[in-house]
Amino acid sequence: MNVKKLLPLVGLAGLGGLAVLAATLPSLAQDASSALSSASSAAADATAAAPAAAAAPSPINSGDTAWMLTSMALVLMMTIPGLGLFYGGMVRKKNVLATVMQSFAITCIVTVLWFAVGYSAAFTNNDPGAPGAIIGSFAHMFFAGIGPNSVNGLAGTIPENVFSAFQMTFAIITPALICGAFAERMKFSAMIIFMAAWLLLVYVPIAHWVWGGGFLGGLGVLDFAGGTVVHINAGVAGLVCALVLGKRKGFGTTNMAPHNLVLTFIGAGLLWVGWFGFNAGSAVAANGLAGAAMMNTQVATAAAALAWMFVEWMVVKKPSVLGILSGAVAGLVAVTPASGFVNVTGAFVIGIVAGAVCYWAAAHLKRMLGYDDSLDAFGVHGIGGIVGALLTGVFADASVNGHAGALFGNPGQVVTQLEGIAVTIVWTAVVSWIILMVTKALVGLRPSEQEEEEGLDITQHGESVAE
Repeated sequence: MNVKKLLPLVGLAGLGGLAVLAATLPSLAQDASSALSSASSAAADATAAAPAAAAAPSPINSGDTAWMLTSMALVLMMTIPGLGLFYGGMVRKKNVLATVMQSFAITCIVTVLWFAVGYSAAFTNNDPGAPGAIIGSFAHMFFAGIGPNSVNGLAGTIPENVFSAFQMTFAIITPALICGAFAERMKFSAMIIFMAAWLLLVYVPIAHWVWGGGFLGGLGVLDFAGGTVVHINAGVAGLVCALVLGKRKGFGTTNMAPHNLVLTFIGAGLLWVGWFGFNAGSAVAANGLAGAAMMNTQVATAAAALAWMFVEWMVVKKPSVLGILSGAVAGLVAVTPASGFVNVTGAFVIGIVAGAVCYWAAAHLKRMLGYDDSLDAFGVHGIGGIVGALLTGVFADASVNGHAGALFGNPGQVVTQLEGIAVTIVWTAVVSWIILMVTKALVGLRPSEQEEEEGLDITQHGESVAE
């Protein structure tokens, strides 16, 4: 049986099956509650003549809701078109369409899976002492029970639809980041299977552990906007992918320079602007904390970009465009977990450290260890996420968000951050490897050498960019 040829049919049938489930789930829930409705009807009739009680005021705040709608759009912009262009400009011309296709397809796949089960499993049990400390409930599959005026206890002043959509955009960009590690050498069919499974088996559990009432949040791990959940998670998975797939054909002997750094520049700019929704939006309100996160994001990003540029300038004698753009992304990554916990001085230092360390990881660490992380997903996101998570434990300022780090008299916070980093690395590495092995058995991971030489644009999608 050729699984690869059956995959489109399986995918289409799967969409149809999800549609049937989505249509029938609300009616099943209604049937289950019909007895309760009947039993209460008499009581309702008996009190019908009584004056209607005053309606309880809605907790939903229009200002917070407007900001979170904006933040959701900004974070979605980070993946499409931001990340697609950022990665697309860095690959060779024969692989640019395949690269942007990955970001777009992942956006669609994750949206459907998040609606079906991802959101419910990640965010519908908020009690760290309950079984949901390991995984959430499935009560809100297909958004069952979520109406225009319902709220999640994690974001009590905005509609739950808005909160779930905002969190969806985080779930979208995280697997898309992984693509940078295996760029130019994974089959599209393998990418689809891997990303769908990875979302449900890696991203959703870790999101629940840290943000959804799970045990890492209960331990006190600080991650304001995704240092562990997004960046360490994606970076480590990317490293595993790079190691399992092996190096690109011709790596080390063939010119693999970026084909269009203007696209990368545009993508980096969209990432920077979109990141304000990522970090400031994680305050889940239009308030002073959102303002602090926004300023911290801007300062750390600029500091990291300059740090990378100056270090590269000293080492290779010329400051490159790709270098300053990569430094900016490193700063965005590192400040993400810290943005709502540190003051602006802490953010400035985090940016400087991240720019220098991520330059070393991207330019030297992968050469020392011999792996082919095509677009430095691990070097920037994995290493940058680790730096940011650790330094959050150092610079957390109680005057910003009620948590103190080592610099303010709580060295234990660094230990707690290390625990969160370690759990994330181990779970992500092990489960990602297992998913890759299963995917390899089903459809294989790489195209043939001839197809890779010809380019993924034409061999995987039957298209090519104009000469």
